[in-house]
Amino acid sequence: MIHRALFPRSLLSSSSWPRSCLSSSFSKLGGGCHGDASRAVSSMPEPCRSSPFSDDESRDIDWDSLGFGLLPTDYMYVMKCSEDENFERGQLSRYGNIELSPAAGVLNYGQGLFEGLKAYRKEDGGLLLFRPHQNALRMRTGAERMCMPSPSVEQFVDAVKQTAIANRRWVPPSGKGSLYLRPLLVGTGPVLGLAPAPEYTFLVYASPVRNYFKEDSGALNLYVETEFVRASRGGTGGVKTISNYAPALKAITSAKSRGFSDVLYLDSVNKRTLEEVSSCNIFLVKGNVISTPATSGTILPGVTRKSVIDIARNRGYEVEERAIDMDELFDAREVFCTGTAVGVAPVGSITCMDKRIEYQTGAGTTCQELYSTLVGIQTGTIEDKNGWTVEIS
Repeated sequence: MIHRALFPRSLLSSSSWPRSCLSSSFSKLGGGCHGDASRAVSSMPEPCRSSPFSDDESRDIDWDSLGFGLLPTDYMYVMKCSEDENFERGQLSRYGNIELSPAAGVLNYGQGLFEGLKAYRKEDGGLLLFRPHQNALRMRTGAERMCMPSPSVEQFVDAVKQTAIANRRWVPPSGKGSLYLRPLLVGTGPVLGLAPAPEYTFLVYASPVRNYFKEDSGALNLYVETEFVRASRGGTGGVKTISNYAPALKAITSAKSRGFSDVLYLDSVNKRTLEEVSSCNIFLVKGNVISTPATSGTILPGVTRKSVIDIARNRGYEVEERAIDMDELFDAREVFCTGTAVGVAPVGSITCMDKRIEYQTGAGTTCQELYSTLVGIQTGTIEDKNGWTVEIS
């Protein structure tokens, strides 16, 4: 569904598009500039070599209506390789649907990874990426676990840069959100027996977003899940494979139907130690000590998590990465979550074993201090002394 209120009226008329680019992001045929539903999956979409839009047209978009939902942008980046080859140079094409074989490895066996990172608009209009090299390294680690070739760090970062620049008019003004970039690495080649796919596609698309949770700037209300688990030892919980996420929907749906924001998972063996929330890592604050579960194979090593740990230590906090028993939830002064989508989000309450525990939130909290510092670095209002940001325009 197209959110018409967010688009300039001129975009909703095909007459405003050049003939070479009529296969737009709204096309159901997708692919390249000349969308053709019969094109084989292994063929590369034809590139659009110039944008029909100026950066000024972003002024007509109602940024205040943004949430965390998909809004089709202008371009995506696509790069392919076979099983025994390396990725070579990819290209930008019009955003649109892609065609897959019914026997594609990603459809039959879940052979796929994704990443998430953001482009931010500075007050002077320039664009910043936040730690894209970390996402690239994490994808390479995941690709090795999932028996997939992966782009080099340089290829990954270049693809993200190109996608952000091509869709720059979709980057919200400073303070109004960000452009969420979603790199995908999937087995697109056909395979019937259980085996690595013969062909792989690396793709980056984008969407302007604001807050992930509906509570906007309010505190989260979590539920400790004691029936379902997110990951087990020896599994894939420590990599960002697509197969980690659909199994979480059962617990999330149940929790949200009872008024909770999300669920907090426990370890799969004893169901005593904290792991992570469905879409983010978790931190507990007690005095000057900040504690977070160690990433020991079942927990995703978040880029925001890593950044917040460094920021907290630089600001004088003692940060522990260790096993945390769920009983420690009752002693914490604050709890907060971190992730690319959620940023640094305060937790107002956690319901554990039918007991509701409430935490400090708002001004003067550790969470707010770390959030303000992180956002300042990401948007260029605080000096980046660590070299985390990459200026792309």
